[in-house]
Amino acid sequence: MNNDNNSTEDSHEKIAQAATSKPSSLGSLDNLDALSQYIKSTKGTREGRAIPPLEKWHPEDIADMDLTIKANGEWWHEGGQMTRESLVSLFATILWKEENNGTTEYFLKTPVQKIRIQVEDAPLLINDIGIVHEDDMSWLEFTTTTGDVVRLDDEHSIVLKAYNSNKSDSNDSDFSESDQMNQLSTADDVTDSQELASTDQVRPYMMVRNGLTALIGRNTFYHLTEIGALSEENGKTILKLQSGGKSYSLSMPTD
Repeated sequence: MNNDNNSTEDSHEKIAQAATSKPSSLGSLDNLDALSQYIKSTKGTREGRAIPPLEKWHPEDIADMDLTIKANGEWWHEGGQMTRESLVSLFATILWKEENNGTTEYFLKTPVQKIRIQVEDAPLLINDIGIVHEDDMSWLEFTTTTGDVVRLDDEHSIVLKAYNSNKSDSNDSDFSESDQMNQLSTADDVTDSQELASTDQVRPYMMVRNGLTALIGRNTFYHLTEIGALSEENGKTILKLQSGGKSYSLSMPTD
């Protein structure tokens, strides 16, 4: 096991070292073909869909790309939908979020350049959920459309947030201190999500990686309510879920 971990770390270090300069033939990475070619050329020995060590990369060069992740999870480039799932999944591995002067910005991050993109709501979308049994314990496991797999636990929590499709900024998809009040919590700490603005649509989100959140799709959330147990407490509908030996509860919004 230790040898495997060391091999993975060495691979990541070699990738970063080998990619400290852009091949002159590529020029700027702010177009799909150049960026795709660059990611593939620096992938090295990373197996499968392993996420590169983005937190170790500190490029100073910043460019912009006409690429938007829509509120429904679709990726659009220069006015057209990106339909190559393999390309979208590849780019999703280098998604990066930063807070700059109170504004949330999203990038496709490489060792040599950050390409700024737009995100209407959440950068990731969960479209599948299942129950995994491991070591005599059951977990709720969530999968995004781009291949991330996370389990419901204290670090990968669920929140209910108000989303207004008329808002142009992407801050609505981020977790803030006020959002903790609406977080899927332990059974002893149920909160009232009905305090969210009634004019906004309340959506469920889950923390995934590197500060990135994923919207839980409508059908997936319906499935989640079937997996969990619904009950009435103090005039509120509560969804209770079991994952990793812990009980989590969520106060459901009214229609």
